[in-house]
Amino acid sequence: MDYQITEKMLDSYEEHLIQGEYAKGSIEKYLRDIRAFLRWAGKQPLTKELTGRWKEKLVQRKYAPVTVNSMLSALNGILEFLELKEYQVKFIKIQRKTFREQERELSREEYERLLLAARKRGNIRLELLLETICATGIRVSEVRHVTVEAVRQGRACISLKGKVRTILIPAKLGRKLSKYCRKWKIKSGEIFLTKRGNSLTRRQIWGEMKNLCEEAEVESSKVFPHNLRHLFARTYYKVYRDIVKLADILGHSSVETTRIYLISTGEEHARQIDRLGLVS
Repeated sequence: MDYQITEKMLDSYEEHLIQGEYAKGSIEKYLRDIRAFLRWAGKQPLTKELTGRWKEKLVQRKYAPVTVNSMLSALNGILEFLELKEYQVKFIKIQRKTFREQERELSREEYERLLLAARKRGNIRLELLLETICATGIRVSEVRHVTVEAVRQGRACISLKGKVRTILIPAKLGRKLSKYCRKWKIKSGEIFLTKRGNSLTRRQIWGEMKNLCEEAEVESSKVFPHNLRHLFARTYYKVYRDIVKLADILGHSSVETTRIYLISTGEEHARQIDRLGLVS
């Protein structure tokens, strides 16, 4: 029997992901990657050979291995949902990196220059948003949980995929958020809103951050919301050296995921190797 993934199947899979409490951004990415496969496949019947050729096509397009695996994961996910696991494709094996590329790492100094650039523009909302993500380690999709009520309590409860974790709001940050709410007469609910009172989207936050790059003299490749989360993780670990507690704070189910956040830069890695003193 010839199989093809239909829009009706996609709709059912989307509902499955929603019921599973996947993040909105994750669901959008999964569906986008699956539709990319469907556009490429056209009317060809679904086979193991076809999904294998899709993997080869992605590699030929010179996508980064992690990107290829991410797209394959989306395809494998719907195939499992449709009980067509025999058509799933294996991921590319990636050797664990011992260091992170310098051009992707946001430093503390660069973060502070971004804050200064936002302040000089008079964009207090953006400055405070950057501080909130960086000082708590929340995901950009979790910004909506930073509410007036959460600030009063000094903590925000985030429920995702059946798990609930508590994010503590530092006292100094809480005072700044309270002052911001009083100024803009935000009495309840979400704090970071558009001028029309809507939630800020991931794309809007990303775009506003990118607009600071030139003025802050920071490479745009380093400026995206998730890098603030990485900076939080590295700073926390440097002070407390507790990777298990850090994993809980970040909402990671595996400490191995947290380890990725703590990989040093290539420059730092080179200094560590030099200190071994093995060259006369």
